[in-house]
Amino acid sequence: MRERSPWLGLLLPLLLAGGWEAAVAAGWANGRLLPPPSRVLTSLLQLAQRGELATHVAATFLRVAAGFALGAAAGTVMGALTGTQKLARRLIDPTLQAVRNVPSIAWVPLFILWFGIFETSKVLLIAVGVFFPIYLTLSDAILDVDRKLVEVGRIFRFTPARMIWRILLPATLPAYVTALRAGLGLGWMFVVAAEFMGASEGLGFLLVDGQMTGKPSIILAAILCFAVLGKATDALLAATTRPLLRWQDAFKTMG
Repeated sequence: MRERSPWLGLLLPLLLAGGWEAAVAAGWANGRLLPPPSRVLTSLLQLAQRGELATHVAATFLRVAAGFALGAAAGTVMGALTGTQKLARRLIDPTLQAVRNVPSIAWVPLFILWFGIFETSKVLLIAVGVFFPIYLTLSDAILDVDRKLVEVGRIFRFTPARMIWRILLPATLPAYVTALRAGLGLGWMFVVAAEFMGASEGLGFLLVDGQMTGKPSIILAAILCFAVLGKATDALLAATTRPLLRWQDAFKTMG
């Protein structure tokens, strides 16, 4: 079903922001712990004027981009391997399924010990978060491909490469695209834990700085940046992959 207006999604957050702004202005709330939107936007403007906002946004974005690329590549390779090879699935999948349940924050002290507090540990932590949804979804999607399609490929004596290109790839592509978007979302979540590891710049650092200085407007400004950047990159990924799914005759394509 096609979306009639892309701006309709802004209605709810604007209503909530306007309602809270009016409540604070009317004196129904003091806005000390939850500042009104005007105060948050003022903090963002001040950060931008000092050049700090661009620095923090760029640092976080580059970490997420690097971690997403690494995690997506590893998740794709391992998901395809365990999805197509029974021996690899029996050997590797149980361990990965166990590791998948380890909380992100639990990796922080180990990554600091192994890689220090510099960029390597941060990027790898983000990659861990991106890896698992892509790996799990792709592996399961391959296993869920209709057996009749695979049998048709075998009847026509498709080579392994042709089997992947003509049958497995089209059948798993919708799930894989969804997995990429889920992995990207987790990348934005994991970057906060990553930037707690001694970062001197980034939106995660801005969160900590707002907490330490007792400035909730700074905290909310950082959260707002996370929300906008996360939504923007998700929309970009969705738009980039949409041409790959034009062949779908799905409910979402209806007028």
